[in-house]
Amino acid sequence: MRALETGQLPPDDPTLAEESSFCLGCRACETVCPAGVEYGSLLEQWRDHQWSGRNRPWIARILMLIVSRPALLRLQGLVRRHARGGPGGRPGRPAAEPATEPATAPEQPVSLMLGCVERGLYPKVSRAVRELCPEVSVPSGQGCCGALHAHNGDSVTGAAMARALGEKLPGTVLTTAGGCAAHLAHHLGRDRVRELSEYLGEAGYAPAGQVTVDGRRARATLQDSCHLRNGLGVTRPPRELITAVADYVELPGADRCCGAAGTYAMLRPEDSRAVLDPKLDDIGRLDVDYVVTVNPGCLRQVQQGLRRRRSRARAIHLAEFLALAGRPGGLSDGRPGPGEG
Repeated sequence: MRALETGQLPPDDPTLAEESSFCLGCRACETVCPAGVEYGSLLEQWRDHQWSGRNRPWIARILMLIVSRPALLRLQGLVRRHARGGPGGRPGRPAAEPATEPATAPEQPVSLMLGCVERGLYPKVSRAVRELCPEVSVPSGQGCCGALHAHNGDSVTGAAMARALGEKLPGTVLTTAGGCAAHLAHHLGRDRVRELSEYLGEAGYAPAGQVTVDGRRARATLQDSCHLRNGLGVTRPPRELITAVADYVELPGADRCCGAAGTYAMLRPEDSRAVLDPKLDDIGRLDVDYVVTVNPGCLRQVQQGLRRRRSRARAIHLAEFLALAGRPGGLSDGRPGPGEG
């Protein structure tokens, strides 16, 4: 970056293009930098320069085009049946029964943000949130939070999208995606944004029941979301929630990126797999039933990796995992399938 800034390297130098693409953007370097350099913001500025116009990878361009159209996001959500409505459920339908009553009622409205990836691939996640937290509303007409734009060379649009979403969602913005949480917190203010596990922790939520496999308490581990951990410092809440309903086992290197890294897995699939493979080895050695995630990109990455390995472990989002514990029997269909979410 400094070589580009000082003119030691020309803008079209292939080293610049390679290095700006090769970085995961996980922000782990920020947590150990004695000077407190905010590398995440610098990377966004760098990619704004390197990935402008036709220099932006075509896959990123297509994805950014799709998420820029709220109508398309709403359509995929309607087809896949994500959560909708406000406290009390949809008109004419009773509210979901929470697994346990939150210890404290929220002082202001809480709006669930429907993630772009989750709406299409994992609609059960938002439905599980409503099952856990019937007090949460799901406003209609939501667009993208802008994190995809910010991480792929258009941080100006990414910031504008975050502010627009903040105007659409009243009160506290609740998100089930660590990456979205970090992006929204940066632009809307940390006091307005809560990731699911920290919201449940602050509300005094105590999970009921337990997740079982073959009549025993399930063994579960956690893969951290890089931006949730490194950007917002949230690490304890998801672990405490998992421990309450299953036998928690710490995953070696849970703080290291899984290789999903937003669009990274699509832009650099071989490098992405190289990052994930050691983690899959560790999961195999732990002999766990579940790998819990707190970000949809991580869920997809780990899920696909476990499926390739024909692992018996199942990748699952925290919201679904906690909802599973609150249902009769925790799990009644035996062991989880190979890598299924």
